[in-house]
Amino acid sequence: MTKDSIKKALEAMMFIWGEPLSHKVAAEVMNQDKDLVYECLLELKEEYEKESRGIRIREINKAFQFVTSKDMASYIDRLCTPVKRRKLSQAALEVLAIIAYKQPVTKGEIDSIRGIKSDRVMEGLLARELIKEAGRTNGIGRPILYGTTEEFLKNMGLGSIKELPEIDDIENSIHIEEGIIRDPGQMELSLETEEEISDKDHE
Repeated sequence: MTKDSIKKALEAMMFIWGEPLSHKVAAEVMNQDKDLVYECLLELKEEYEKESRGIRIREINKAFQFVTSKDMASYIDRLCTPVKRRKLSQAALEVLAIIAYKQPVTKGEIDSIRGIKSDRVMEGLLARELIKEAGRTNGIGRPILYGTTEEFLKNMGLGSIKELPEIDDIENSIHIEEGIIRDPGQMELSLETEEEISDKDHE
């Protein structure tokens, strides 16, 4: 193997291995002289530093490992910081409850139950993949039917729709004037989103 070939193999092994890769182990894998492999690792380390890459190579007792550059720390922190969990707006919960308990259901039926248009809220729920189109009715204009998704089940901690709390009459469980779900088994859903779904139709 040429030095270039050895370096390519070392990069691949370090990338996959994750933990510090001993030059002796690497030499055994490639069936190469351990001193030559160590030399190649040192050269690789120097090359990454000279080129000011976002990834660097760190040596620990003649074992080598990929690490991120200190200059990239702020970006890594932002990427790895858990996204703040925020609850859905009350309007979004209302629409989600109606769809969950009456699916498949049309937007017209949802609007009729709430007493207010739900276009903006439904757009948000579709964008978050909590609801989906589930076909069309045979009525005039063949309006779209809506149902919940696997993402909805996952966020609710449910195995299936059958595990939803029982509500005898979803229409009477929605208090239209105050816009709240009155049923004691009301759904509370927290999503890993950066922005809360808002209901501009309530404004």
